[in-house]
Amino acid sequence: MRLVLADDAALLRAGLVGLLERAGHEVSAELEDGPSLVDAVMELGAAGALPDLVITDVRMPPTMTDDGLRAAVQIRARYPKLPILVLSQYVAPAYAQVLLDAASEPNAPGTGYLLKERVGRVADFLKSVDLVAAGGMVIDPEVVRSLLRSRRGDSKLERLTPRELEVLELMADGSSNSQIAEALVVSSAAVAKHVANVFAKLDLGPDEENRRVRAVLTYLNVR
Repeated sequence: MRLVLADDAALLRAGLVGLLERAGHEVSAELEDGPSLVDAVMELGAAGALPDLVITDVRMPPTMTDDGLRAAVQIRARYPKLPILVLSQYVAPAYAQVLLDAASEPNAPGTGYLLKERVGRVADFLKSVDLVAAGGMVIDPEVVRSLLRSRRGDSKLERLTPRELEVLELMADGSSNSQIAEALVVSSAAVAKHVANVFAKLDLGPDEENRRVRAVLTYLNVR
């Protein structure tokens, strides 16, 4: 697939480009600041060559605050179906919340928020790239834990058992039922039962679109 990558750290950017290209992907453009990222995606879109996925750091020039995130939001406003994967050096739930707001809508595009340390786990990172590009959602487990701590006392949260919380956290990480079963050392049938309980306790009926994504979003109180 074709990707656009933005990160102001030249060595990390080069490493990511090499990693992605070795995995068979094409990096259409690599940028080092927020405005350049927006311009590059707009130019590609105008030429009918929109990438399959945008990967961007949060903190980049010119202000070194949330320029990458603001660029992602601006790009999403112009191309609402374009998958975006955001990388961050730090756990910043507020940044994740901004990006995930759009993911609560029906037929939302692929969305991801990962800590940069995840890149070092190559297989996990490449799995996340593929999942987000395919329209899925991935949130780094550390970000999920931080968001969960901020939601203590939420009535829906209190409905879930400790094991169901573990299952939902792994769902947010993009894990399938079989991967959850392996991580928790339980049977696939047990995981299926826990997932069904999560859906029921979060009031997500069988007719609800994309229940897996909506379960995570509802739990994290993304409205």
